[in-house]
Amino acid sequence: MIENQKLSIPSLCPHGIHKLAMCKAPAMPGHKSRAEMEKIMKKRLLSLFMCGALTAALLGGCGNAQAPAESAEPEMADAAGEAAEESASEEPAPEAASDDDKVITFWSIGTAEPDATILQKAVDTFNETTTSGYKVELVNYPTDNYKEKITIAMSSGECPDVYTNWTGGPLTEYIKAGFAQPITDKVKEYGLDQKVMASGLAQATVDGEVYGVPFLNIAIEGVYYNKELFDKFGLKEPADLEELEAICDTFVENGITPFALANASKWTGSMFFMGLATRHSGLEPFNAAFDGSGSFEDECFEYAGNKIREWVEKGYFPEGVNSLSFDDGQDKQLFYQETAAMMVQGSWQTSTFAEDSPEFFEKVGWFPFPEIKGSAADSSIQIGTVGDIFMTFNCTGEKLDAAMELCSHYFDDDAVAYAVEVGYLPPVQNIGELVSDEISKKILDAAMNASTIQLWYDQYLPPAVSTVHQNTCQELFGLSITAEEADAELQKSMEEYLAESK
Repeated sequence: MIENQKLSIPSLCPHGIHKLAMCKAPAMPGHKSRAEMEKIMKKRLLSLFMCGALTAALLGGCGNAQAPAESAEPEMADAAGEAAEESASEEPAPEAASDDDKVITFWSIGTAEPDATILQKAVDTFNETTTSGYKVELVNYPTDNYKEKITIAMSSGECPDVYTNWTGGPLTEYIKAGFAQPITDKVKEYGLDQKVMASGLAQATVDGEVYGVPFLNIAIEGVYYNKELFDKFGLKEPADLEELEAICDTFVENGITPFALANASKWTGSMFFMGLATRHSGLEPFNAAFDGSGSFEDECFEYAGNKIREWVEKGYFPEGVNSLSFDDGQDKQLFYQETAAMMVQGSWQTSTFAEDSPEFFEKVGWFPFPEIKGSAADSSIQIGTVGDIFMTFNCTGEKLDAAMELCSHYFDDDAVAYAVEVGYLPPVQNIGELVSDEISKKILDAAMNASTIQLWYDQYLPPAVSTVHQNTCQELFGLSITAEEADAELQKSMEEYLAESK
C-alpha cells in the first residue's frame, strides 16, 4: 500500500471546507416515499438548481464573439420551463423507471476512449455474471453540458439510478435535493474501503457520510510538452513560471504556438486560471472566498486574470482559441502537428496520447504547473481529483445492492490492469506497484507527495457560480473583460449563492 499520509483532501461542505460540522445532510429518499421525494425535489431542487440551469442558459451566450456556434441552451431553457410548470401545477413528475423493472440506468461522461471501454467492460461483466436479476443500461454523454443534463433530469423527476459526477458543490446540491444516497456502510460491505484510496473517498464525503466512489483515474493538472521541440531549441523543463515564460517566448519567436488550447469548452481555459492563482497564494484565498470570509477579488485571482490576458496578447495561445473544441480534439491536433509545443491538461490526457499514437507518445514529457519565484505558496499543492469521476447512487434496497455490485467490478484485477495498460491511474491503494511508464510515474509522484489536492474550481463551486467562473475565464481569453471585472462578477455570483443557501 503506497497511499501517502501527507495527502489531505478535506471533506466537502457547501458552507466551506473547514465548516463541516455546520452541514447537516437531509433525510435521504430511502426513508421517504416517491411522492415525498417529489415534494423535496420541488422545494429544494427547483430553487437550488433551476437558477443554475437558467443561469447557464443565459450566460452561455455572454462570452466573446469566438464562443462556439452550437449550443444546447434552447433545449435547456425549454426543459427548465416545463419543470417550472410542473412545479406550479403540483403535478407529480414522471418517474424514469420503477424499482421493479430490474433495469439500472447508468449515466456517465465516457464518449471518448479509453473511458468508453473502461465503463463498458464493468457493465458487461455485471450483466454477464450477476445473479441479482438486474441489468445495467449505460448511457454516455460528452463532458460539455453534462451538469445541465443531470440538472434537467432531476428537475423532471427522471434522474438515473446511477450517475457520475465530480463531487464538490454540485454533489452537495444533489444530496440536498434527495438524489444521492449515503453509501458509507455499503462501501465497507463490498470491501471497497480496502481497495479504494481513502483520500479519494474523502473527496465524496459530506457530513461524515460517503456519497460517491472514485473509480476512473487520479487526475491532476500539469503541462505536457514535446521533448523533441524542447531539444531543438535547447530548452529544459522549467523550474518556475519565469522560466516557463522564457520557453514560451522562444517558441513564439520561432513561429510555434506555446500552448495548444481549445477553449470553446471553457473549463480548459480555467486550468490556467486555477494554476496561476494557486501558485500565487496557495489555497487560502479560494477557501475564504468560498465560505464568504474572503473574496474572489483577492489579488491572486486578479494576478491570474491579468497573466492570462498578458499571455494572450503575447501569442501564447492559438488564434481563435475560444472557438476551438476540446471534444473535437482540435487542441490535440495542434500538438500532434507540432504547431504547438505544450498542453496544460488533466493527467487523463496521458492515455489519450498513448492510445492515439504510441509513436508520438514517445516524444511527450510532463511536468507539474510551475511555482512562482518568490511566492510563499506551497508548490506541492496539486489541482485535480483522486478518481477523476465518482459513481453516485439514486436508488435503494435491492437495486442499490446491485448497483454497488456493478461498482465493485471497476476494481476487479483485470479492470485495474486494463486501466493502467491504457495510461490511467485508477485510485486503488496498490497503484504504485502497477505503474511502469515514466509520465504516469511522475504524475503519481506529484499526486502522492502533494500536501493537498484542490478540487477543480469548476467542479467544486456550486453550479451557478461555476458557470460564471467558466464564462469569465473564456472572456479573459477573448480579451473582452478585465481581470477586475471578471473577479467582480464571480464574487457577486458567490455572494448571491451564499445568501440563497442560508
